[in-house]
Amino acid sequence: MARVGVLTFLHNQNYGSSLQAYALQRVIREMGHDCVHLDYEPDRREKVINLVRTRNHPKLILEGLRKKQVMTDQAGARRKRELFSEFYQKHLRLTARCRNQKELRGQSRDREILICGSDQIWNPVWLNPAYFLTFAPKETVKLAYAASLGIRRRPAEQKVRQIRRWTADFQDISVREEEGAELLKEMTGRQAEVMTDPVCLLTAEEWSGIAGPAPAGDPYLLCYFIGENRQYWEKTEALRNRTGLRVVVLPVTAESYAEAEKRRYTLMDGAGPEDFLGAVQNAALLCTDSFHGLAFATIFGTKTEILRRYREEDPESKNSRIDHFLRRLEAKPLSVQREEGLRWLQTCLSKPEKG
Repeated sequence: MARVGVLTFLHNQNYGSSLQAYALQRVIREMGHDCVHLDYEPDRREKVINLVRTRNHPKLILEGLRKKQVMTDQAGARRKRELFSEFYQKHLRLTARCRNQKELRGQSRDREILICGSDQIWNPVWLNPAYFLTFAPKETVKLAYAASLGIRRRPAEQKVRQIRRWTADFQDISVREEEGAELLKEMTGRQAEVMTDPVCLLTAEEWSGIAGPAPAGDPYLLCYFIGENRQYWEKTEALRNRTGLRVVVLPVTAESYAEAEKRRYTLMDGAGPEDFLGAVQNAALLCTDSFHGLAFATIFGTKTEILRRYREEDPESKNSRIDHFLRRLEAKPLSVQREEGLRWLQTCLSKPEKG
């Protein structure tokens, strides 16, 4: 049995982020290992230092402020945050809260193996060295499971050099998309395996075990949008007219709150991760721009209408995540991808210790 620490996004109130964290810890513990998540929530100073060090665009700060404004304006969004904390307390083993890399290093000293992943933790748009485990003691084995770069184009050369340096001492690396593997090979010379997202490591039956109930009422069209785009709502209205289904909105953005109210759609406000699972599982149709929305719809067999969040010519476009998921699904059933992911983890976690 190994002592394993996992680092990924935990505090962005994103359903996919929280549920992939849960799935990865669950399968590692079921393999017999002692596994905890490093509870990283960087403070303001840490964020500013990282912004300067990695030359990330200041617009990330503005995006963060917009998300905070939604929480300020909407009681349901504040309740949602509380439910995420309750979900972690119920389903995850966490270290003490870590506000910077020094605290991460302290909380990881008793871990023989550190794993970063999954989600877009390696996306160059919001690069953060912590998610490359740069704080890890030298004797610690470092792995990456299904880390997503989220893009298909080579980033600025300074970021290429940073990624090359930060991945040099990893024992094994897997990424979530083929485009990510190709890009990583081009930037670093390292060949990464391609593995499915952690949420796909659990079966529909396993997810049903923690899913909440379906939203009350008639069969419904579920809308779950991460981005803001007026065309989303035009498409939703067209689907409503075509299918006759009532529309239920899982709100994320200020726009989703406003559109649901204007169009008199049912607002599923203040929903936690279990509620999200129940809503997707029982929907007659899911309309989404979300990678994890698509992933869970696929797991549950829910009919899905995918909307494109980014223009294809946008250098920061993350459409490749969904494109890759659908393309890979055509070539390889989810059950086979699941077995490959579990086998990769089992093999990497059972290798001899570093040094």
